[in-house]
Amino acid sequence: MNKKALYIGVMSGTSLDGIDTALVEINDKETTLIEFDSFSIPEETKAGILSFATGQPTDIVKIGQLDTSLGHLYADAVKQLLRKAFVNATDIIAIGNHGQTVYHLPTGDSPFTMQLGDANIISAKTGITTVADFRRKDMALGGQGAPLVPAFHRTIFQPGHSSVVVLNIGGIANISVLRPNRPTIGYDTGPGNMLLDAWIHQHTGKTYDKDGLYALSGKVIPELLERLCADSYFTQSPPKSTGRERFNIEWLMEKLNQFDTQFLPQDVQATLTEFSAMTICQELNHYKTGEKPELLVCGGGARNPVLMNNISSHLPDWTVCPTDDRGVNGEYMEAIAFAWLAYRRINGLPSNLPEVTGASRYASLGVIYPAE
Repeated sequence: MNKKALYIGVMSGTSLDGIDTALVEINDKETTLIEFDSFSIPEETKAGILSFATGQPTDIVKIGQLDTSLGHLYADAVKQLLRKAFVNATDIIAIGNHGQTVYHLPTGDSPFTMQLGDANIISAKTGITTVADFRRKDMALGGQGAPLVPAFHRTIFQPGHSSVVVLNIGGIANISVLRPNRPTIGYDTGPGNMLLDAWIHQHTGKTYDKDGLYALSGKVIPELLERLCADSYFTQSPPKSTGRERFNIEWLMEKLNQFDTQFLPQDVQATLTEFSAMTICQELNHYKTGEKPELLVCGGGARNPVLMNNISSHLPDWTVCPTDDRGVNGEYMEAIAFAWLAYRRINGLPSNLPEVTGASRYASLGVIYPAE
């Protein structure tokens, strides 16, 4: 297994800002990003995902059609990456495709998670063996099925005498806590960009708050911030994970409707930005070890200077910087991770961390869809 091999990781997250693809060279010691690309998601497909993910009425036909259309989109995204990288499909060992999460319910009488994007279509259309459905084996073993990326973070970021926490700010924010001589911890802290994107889109038509300028034009509403932070998710102990099915625009409107005051939209944006920062940082304060703790940030939220400044202000004793400063492309971190997860599955290696997800044992995650 010392021979280097090429894998492709495919990721589309809760923010729906596109399909990220990463061409990665992997062996048992190193994971190197060779090329990366982003592929847009049609508005009609986004609308279908959002409708499903927020619990709107649907039917089996719509679910099947969305599964099929996403399969074609992922295949087209991979083919575009291959053209960009001047690499042939026959050079790739496997694709690791996360799929599009449309619902994640890890607790209750019948816990389940659902990611759409037919991997049969991906393998048939690209001619590349595809690994998909990474989360359900972990859930079958009693785990949350999420987060899965901490296992990858543990291989590329090694703590010295102080804590290293990797923070991914996508639609949902999640952390990987790496401390010397202690088990890895990882879970979703709560909303990242999800509510920020939904609110600004509702009031300006923009898909995200570029450079945090809309939030910067407002001011934090203390009473709203307190109400948002009172959600019971934030008092739950890990392992835990969440998504759009809980933190969505309807959830936010229910909180806003509890007030008689009509708040300015930009003030709500400022409050939501601080809400994401606070709920992240109140978790990190549990894991400070050593004199030089580091917070390495990746995901779309790392490009929001207001959010990053808010986080830094809550963590005066931490070094806060993007993962790019440590040599790992933060925008494509999750796509790289799913290439690595495919590598682990193809080679029959364990890829979950039971201490993170709550699963009863280690397992090699994912279902293999052969190209032939």
